[in-house]
Amino acid sequence: MDRSSRRCIVCGEERAVGIAIWDQFICHPCEQEMVNTDVLDEKYPFFIKQMRQIWLKQNA
Repeated sequence: MDRSSRRCIVCGEERAVGIAIWDQFICHPCEQEMVNTDVLDEKYPFFIKQMRQIWLKQNA
């Protein structure tokens, strides 16, 4: 995979800017949306589900 562009585990888009946690990538727009999402927001459970991919792959 080209290091200048990686697939985001949240939105699935190929992006160049974001954060890597272990072998997983979260693009900057998704990161910003996640940090600014209230726990009562209906999208919050989706973000939790996507973040679990990091922990599940790490413990596999």
